[in-house]
Amino acid sequence: MSITLGEKLRQAREARGISISEVAEQTRISPLYIKSIDEDDYRTLPGGIFNKGFLKSYAKYVGVDEQEALQDYAALIGNQNNQIESEPRNYRPEVLTDNRTSSSLRTIILAALILGLGAFGVLSLVRYFQNNQSNAVVNNSNASVNANGNLSSSANVANTSGSTVSALSMNELKAEFKALNEPVYVSSNSDGTKTSTLLTPDKPMSFEPKENLKLGYAKSLASNVQLTINGKQIALPTTPLNPRRSVIEFEITKDNLAQIWQSGKISFDEAANPNALR
Repeated sequence: MSITLGEKLRQAREARGISISEVAEQTRISPLYIKSIDEDDYRTLPGGIFNKGFLKSYAKYVGVDEQEALQDYAALIGNQNNQIESEPRNYRPEVLTDNRTSSSLRTIILAALILGLGAFGVLSLVRYFQNNQSNAVVNNSNASVNANGNLSSSANVANTSGSTVSALSMNELKAEFKALNEPVYVSSNSDGTKTSTLLTPDKPMSFEPKENLKLGYAKSLASNVQLTINGKQIALPTTPLNPRRSVIEFEITKDNLAQIWQSGKISFDEAANPNALR
């Protein structure tokens, strides 16, 4: 007893270890149509030249002679009095397509993500170099100011007693604290008046304390703040006194003002009560 066309194609496919999904993917034929052909059920197929095209592609992929497959199909149609193709059916070509649309969409989304990450990386790199350049300018300015400050301090040495006289008193102090490139949240206490504000580069804070001035800011933004006292730039700490804290805090008083003015910097050896803002 001869085997049917569907059995012939199915056996050839299985003998080569080929799945229905693989045939569907490689021939662009719906898996449902492949399964129907295997079962010799052509009622779900669109009919006409589409059926012949499917059979030819299927047979070629699994190694069955294409013309033999078409002859078997023609004989099958003749035996069934053309019932297979007697009722025309609407064929929607989309069932033959693969997932190219969704693949294209995924490709577009992936490309957009890659472009976005690339742009973010470029912006981060530009910002990194800008910050480094700003820090270099600040450091050079600090070195210049420190040198000038040391010269000024040397000029203020008393000739009679040999003791160093402060070039600046708290009554004369005028401090300006500002953000350089981005906003910084700052806590301040000037002679007992406490404030907490978001400091922006275009709006520096000014103080004229008579007793003390306390300031605090996030250590992650230490390179983004600047302090000047009576027009002289003062180098600020870059790490907190307590390394476990995330906030740098320092205090200027009449006891450490002279040393700060002469050295041109704030250090926790000079800043009184650095945790006073807590």
